[in-house]
Amino acid sequence: MIHARDFVDAARRHGFSLYAGVPCSFLTPFINFVIGAEGLRYLSAANEGDAVAIAAGAWLGGQRAVAMMQNSGLGNAVSPLTSLTYTFGIPVLVVCTHRGAPGVADEPQHALMGTITEQLFETMGIPWATFPRELAAIEPALATIDRHMRTQSQPYAMIMQKGTCEAFPLSAGAMPAPRASVAVGGSGHARAIAQRASRSAALEQVLAASEDRKTVVIATTGFTGRELYALADRPQHFYMVGSMGCASSLALGLALARPDLRVMVIDGDGAALMRMGNLATLGAYNPANLVHVVLDNEAHDSTGAQSTVSACTDFAAVAAACGYGRAMRSDDVNELRDFLVAGDGMGTGFMHMKIATGARDDLPRPAIAPPTVRARLMQHIGSAP
Repeated sequence: MIHARDFVDAARRHGFSLYAGVPCSFLTPFINFVIGAEGLRYLSAANEGDAVAIAAGAWLGGQRAVAMMQNSGLGNAVSPLTSLTYTFGIPVLVVCTHRGAPGVADEPQHALMGTITEQLFETMGIPWATFPRELAAIEPALATIDRHMRTQSQPYAMIMQKGTCEAFPLSAGAMPAPRASVAVGGSGHARAIAQRASRSAALEQVLAASEDRKTVVIATTGFTGRELYALADRPQHFYMVGSMGCASSLALGLALARPDLRVMVIDGDGAALMRMGNLATLGAYNPANLVHVVLDNEAHDSTGAQSTVSACTDFAAVAAACGYGRAMRSDDVNELRDFLVAGDGMGTGFMHMKIATGARDDLPRPAIAPPTVRARLMQHIGSAP
């Protein structure tokens, strides 16, 4: 058994300073220590996949990060681990507990995952090792992780067994304080869908508001990223090509790691619905350098325009209730323009922008490979390893 301090302090020397996760009883001393440690940041994620994406965003900003989870929640992280970190070459350290390990009595819901945890990491192509239980094993383990991340630029997993860390008490007042909901602004959604602006018209406003070198634009998967690329390809653009719904958590990690940048995340209604829990996380941590826009055409446009349920969803009201610094709803591109250039210092801004369905027939896919998209962004913002 080790003290959490032994690993965390050693990991700090290797550059790990941000931790995001979902708790497990096996992780309790570890998380409690991180929460109270000076110079470290812990983010309570809505689910394990968001924790991975937050950690990935922090790494884009030059900060090594750890995603923590129980193995029963590992399934929630499969998408970002296979279509975000793998695809773009983003090394994240995953600390995953081993509930239901063979020979260890546990609850019935852990029985299957307990027998396949190691194989699941291996199937995803993620090397793993047992989390160190002795002080002498910590530095060699971190040296292996460091070497893998530097040479392979891919995630590495450590599987934590029961009783690995000594007990450690939780610090009081560690989480963000709740805030009153802001009033939702904007002219609302008055236009019929056929009279709404196109996605291109909305993205033109994004481009106009992000010309400076200190603004990064993260575009969600599907037509949003493809259309942004078709309009203008810039080194500060990050085109998500998978991990649907994780653009906002990736943006949160980057915004927190790099408060000197302005980060715009352009989401879609389907993606926002898929991981709506992350709106609560963004609202809680509320970085003032983050702007979140949901372009809502009430359809999965890139797969044939099948309807989403967003016609019944008031994203702006949800964002306001979750603690965003400002929230608006509109279908007017002029209001979108004003929203993007404004900043009141009150925290993360949110715009629920209704748009029309459809895109041009010859819409290209980005010709630049995802690892190159990642590398040139990091070069642009000065965080390249």
